[in-house]
Amino acid sequence: MSPKEHPYRPEIDGLRMIAVVAVVLYHFGMPGLSGGFAGVDVFFVISGYLIGGILWRETRATGRISFARFYIRRVKRLAPAFFAMALAASVTAWFVLLPFEFREFGKSLIAATVYLSNVLFFRGAGYFDTAAESKVLLHTWSLSVEEQFYIFLPLALLLLARWPRVFIGTLWLCFTVSLAASVWFTPSHQTATFYLFPFRAWELLAGVLLAIWSYGRAPFRAGAWISWLGLGLVIASLIFIDAARGFPGWQVIFPVLGTVLLLLNGQAGNMVNGVLSMRGPVFLGKISYSLYLWHWPVFVLSYYWRGSYAGWWEALVWICVSVVLAWWSWRYVETPFRRMEPRGWAVLGALALPSATALGFGALAYVKDGLPTRFDLKTQSHIQASGDFLQDFSRCYVPHEGAFGGVELCPIGPEGAPQVLIWGDSHVRAFKEGLEQAAWEAATPALIIWHAGCAPLFGVSKTESYATPAQDAACTSDKAVIARDIATLEAVRDVLLVGRWSYYASGRGVGLDAENTITLEGYGKSDNAAALRAGMAASLPMLQAQFGRVHVLEQMPELPHYDSREAARLLAHGRASEDDIAARSTVPRAKAEARYAQAREAMDAAPVIKMWDAVCTSETCSALQGTASWYFDNNHITNTAAKAMAARFSPLFEGRLSNE
Repeated sequence: MSPKEHPYRPEIDGLRMIAVVAVVLYHFGMPGLSGGFAGVDVFFVISGYLIGGILWRETRATGRISFARFYIRRVKRLAPAFFAMALAASVTAWFVLLPFEFREFGKSLIAATVYLSNVLFFRGAGYFDTAAESKVLLHTWSLSVEEQFYIFLPLALLLLARWPRVFIGTLWLCFTVSLAASVWFTPSHQTATFYLFPFRAWELLAGVLLAIWSYGRAPFRAGAWISWLGLGLVIASLIFIDAARGFPGWQVIFPVLGTVLLLLNGQAGNMVNGVLSMRGPVFLGKISYSLYLWHWPVFVLSYYWRGSYAGWWEALVWICVSVVLAWWSWRYVETPFRRMEPRGWAVLGALALPSATALGFGALAYVKDGLPTRFDLKTQSHIQASGDFLQDFSRCYVPHEGAFGGVELCPIGPEGAPQVLIWGDSHVRAFKEGLEQAAWEAATPALIIWHAGCAPLFGVSKTESYATPAQDAACTSDKAVIARDIATLEAVRDVLLVGRWSYYASGRGVGLDAENTITLEGYGKSDNAAALRAGMAASLPMLQAQFGRVHVLEQMPELPHYDSREAARLLAHGRASEDDIAARSTVPRAKAEARYAQAREAMDAAPVIKMWDAVCTSETCSALQGTASWYFDNNHITNTAAKAMAARFSPLFEGRLSNE
């Protein structure tokens, strides 16, 4: 037996089965597996155990590592099935994804090909990030984490192989630091701890350290209770882990520990290992890599194309499609390539062509803005609106200390001390291009301070279903910093408050986002409308005392059932007519006024910049203005709309607005 080989252990394939089935069922929305995504963590431990064991045995037997042989094995194991999936996903995405989504697909295809997709998805996660359900290659983040780890581990062995105890001690140090960092930073930086390698390294290291401990020892065979405990921890994790409590963090300790116990006692003769070694679990375990690769694109593209599933039975059909594709991939792609024994240059040459093709296709989709000409003209206004919501925030910055430390500041207009302060929530972002155009035309320096989902009112806190507790707390802390430091803005003469006032007053969204809820509290008021009124009544005098003139922007009317992305999809896929979309794009003015009534009442004491007549007649309000759609979703306008209404802000920047 060569140093890199080890006896086949069928129960490990059975454990893979548990992991992949949990992930697949979770992603397809099957009930009862709130923590199904933790199956990925089971994979991390298994991968660390197997690959770490190979490297350690080779090092101990030969005193060195053959990097060429190691990476050739990795390429043969991972690349063929990945490129088969990427090809099929790219062809399907060409026909079904809208341009702004296809553009992001191109970017993610590039990142996945070079194993950096975890970094891409970390950087792309945000308030207006494309929904996970349209990210066809989102699942490749875990492959990137693994490959980054398998750059780190061989290099560490290369540097420290002469000193085994130092090497093992270094691994334990990295394990401890990575675990502590994951637990410590998850509450405040959950996106980073979920996606980035340093916070996930300890999970793979758990497997590596177990493999090193096992080297040279007789197989560990202890009481069945160890296997039952391990299985119980894994199953309980898949059922009870709740992302809302913070994940990975402390919760991921349980599936990792359970997997370690199952691997440790995997060669003992007991019922757990016997069941895991049966033909059914072993088969699913053998195709688990391909099943993981294929199931997510099948889910995303089928759900996207269909709009929604007809019921659980349709989800089951698509799961079966995923299994069939996985079997085909394992049988005709994975297995033949893994059995080939070409020389290193041949493997690299075989890898170069699909890599170049994937990179080229991704670059084409990205550079050409998702190739909008793939769709007919009737969808163009909605397609353009769906991609017309990215503003230039290159001038924005966050001071790390001093005035406004930790708060994002966005200068607009000419350089200089700001004369106008615009403070608001995501609706400031929506209006940003129009505000900046007006600032430049008036040659007036200005400053935007915005925080998504955070009402620009002092003394009012919020709890929002769309946000994490850390994000809710950040809203409150940002307001405290603003209240403390606004006196430093000595040149400011006018203030504009911008917000989704009807959302704050009513406590929930409307139509397509009706499930989003928010609770305001402040000044002893727990009722949303009362807290909004109290916050406005308290904040206006504070700002007027500091700056003199304070104004409020009238919120654009909400169009309950309009979303440019959904409208474009329905038209592009033939699921709605132009008349259907026109109806979704419009709301009776009386209905919009009723929705806004409580917010108007709260702003009675404030000078208001009127906006409704830009999109409303006496009867209706509409997203469609001429041949263009002015709305991105049911409450945010597009850049085109913001620029078209820029003249309404001219009096503000020219100092011609009164405080009456």
